[in-house]
Amino acid sequence: MSMTERPEVSLLPDGGKYWTHEFDNFSVMVYVPVGDPRADVINFGFKAPYLLVFGDPERSIVNAVEFAERRGLADIARSHSSSVVYVIPKCEGGWDCAPETLYQEVVAESKIGQYYEDGYVINYKFRTKEFTGCSIRGAVFRIMLYGVGKAADYIARNCLKTLEGEYLWGPGEITPMAVTMEGLTVVPRPERHDIPVISVGNSGEVNEALRITCDQLLIRDEADYRADYEECWKRMKRWCGVLSREEDPEELGMAEEACITEVTTSPDNRGDDAGTARHRIGYLAYYPKDAEGPLPLVLVFHGGGDSAFHIAWVSGWWRVAMRNRFLLVCVENHLNSTATEMMEFIGQLKEKYNIDSRRIYASGFSMGGCKSWDLYQEYPEAFSALAPMDATFPVGQNVYGEPSPKEINRNHPVPVFYSAGEKTPLPEMPCQEIKCMERAQYLFQVNKVMKNYDLSFEDRENWPEKYWGVPGDRIEKIPDSSRDAVLTLHYYNSTDGICRTVFGGVDNQGHECREHTCEQAWQFMKNFVLPE
Repeated sequence: MSMTERPEVSLLPDGGKYWTHEFDNFSVMVYVPVGDPRADVINFGFKAPYLLVFGDPERSIVNAVEFAERRGLADIARSHSSSVVYVIPKCEGGWDCAPETLYQEVVAESKIGQYYEDGYVINYKFRTKEFTGCSIRGAVFRIMLYGVGKAADYIARNCLKTLEGEYLWGPGEITPMAVTMEGLTVVPRPERHDIPVISVGNSGEVNEALRITCDQLLIRDEADYRADYEECWKRMKRWCGVLSREEDPEELGMAEEACITEVTTSPDNRGDDAGTARHRIGYLAYYPKDAEGPLPLVLVFHGGGDSAFHIAWVSGWWRVAMRNRFLLVCVENHLNSTATEMMEFIGQLKEKYNIDSRRIYASGFSMGGCKSWDLYQEYPEAFSALAPMDATFPVGQNVYGEPSPKEINRNHPVPVFYSAGEKTPLPEMPCQEIKCMERAQYLFQVNKVMKNYDLSFEDRENWPEKYWGVPGDRIEKIPDSSRDAVLTLHYYNSTDGICRTVFGGVDNQGHECREHTCEQAWQFMKNFVLPE
C-alpha cells in the first residue's frame, strides 16, 4: 500500500538513518547517510541522483549499509544529501517472478518535493496544509538503477527499453538514466540504445551483446559505483526522455553558491515559520567569478512544490545570468517568506555582494510569479522591473490568498514583463478567468498604459486580441527553435510614451517556464533602472 503515514525512522550509530515500508508488490529499505547540514534548508533533491538498488530479499540493514559503503553508493548519497533505496519484490520466487511493471510501480511512489526529510517526501495540500501521505524521495529523471545476480537479470529483461509511467507532473517517460548490472545469468537484448550501461563481472557473451546494442557501455571486472559516477554519470539526467549532460557553471566561469541567511519573521507570514521571531532562508547565488564592478541583482522564485535548483536549471535562469553577467539569486521555499521579509533579504545581499543598487529585479514562475506580484503590490519603489510568469491571482490578495498586509500600489508604475503559455490548463491569461483580466486591468491602470482596458469578461469571444484582450502598440514574434515555439510579445506604451508593460504568450507551451522566455524577460527588464 502507499505511504499514508510517515515511516518510522531508525538511527544508526554513525548518525545515519534508515526506514522500511511495505507496498503492494514490493518493499523498500531506505538508507540515509549523514549529508550536508544545509540540506534541511537547501533542497538538493533536484540535483541528486536517484540511487535505486534492486536488492536481495534477505538483505538486512547491516548488509545494506555495508553494500552501499563498499560499492561507493553511500559516498554518492552523502555528496548530494540523498539516500540509497533498496527494492525487494514480495512475490514468491523473488526477482525471477517479479511483475514486469514493478519498476513503474516504484517510480509511481517516488518524487521530489518542497517538504522532505530522512529520504522521504511529505505531501500536503497547498492551501489547507492537509497531510496526504508520503513518497520515496528521488528524482525520477536521474534514476541510476543497480542490480546483482537475479535482480540484474530482471533489469535486463524488463528495463532496457522505453518505459512510461508517472513522471513529474503526470504521465510521461520514466526510462532509467543509467543502469549497472552485475553477475548476469541471461544475455540482455536492449531495445533502447541510449541507456548507458555498466557491465560488472559479466561473461564475454553478455558484454558482446551489450557492445552491439548500447551507445554507452563500460565493462568492469569489479564494481566501484562511486568512480563510475564521477567518471561518467555525474551531471547526467534524462529529462522528458532525453538523455543529456548538464553544464558545470564553475567550468564556465560562474560561481554557484548554496547559502543560508536569517530574517525577522513579519506578522503576515502564513508559511511554516509563521509566529516565530526569526527564520532561515536558503538561496542559490550565481554570478561571474571574474566580476569586478557592481552587478545587477535578479531575484527568482520557483513554482509551488519546486526548488531553487529547479528554477535555476529547468528555466535556464543561471545560463541567462552567465550570458548577461548579473547576480542571480534563486530563493528556496519562498512561500515561507513574505514580500516584507524579501526587503530585509535584499539588504543582506547588498552587504554580501557587490550589487548595483539601482538595478534590482525579480521574476518568478507559477506561485513564484504570485510572489513577484506581491512585490509589485507592496514594494514597487524597490524594483527596477519585474517579470512574473504563468500566474495571476485576485488584485489586492497576496501569495497566501489573503488581503495584502499594506495598501497596495495604485500609482507607482513599475515595468512589467508578464508571460504565459497559450496551452496552459491553469488560469494565467485574461481570457481564462475574470481574476486574470482584472489583474491586467490593474497593471494597465498603475502603469498608466495609454490604451483603454475597458473589457467585459463575458464578451471575451469578441475581444480585439484573443488572449490578452487588447493588442499591443507593437507586436513582436520571437521564435524558439529549441522548443518549436513562438513567443508573441505585445508592447504597451504608457502615457509618457515609454513602454513599461509587455504581455507575452508562447504558442506551444503549457504551464512551464522556459529559458527563451527568461532571456527575453531580461532583455526587457535591463532597460530600466531606479532613480538616483
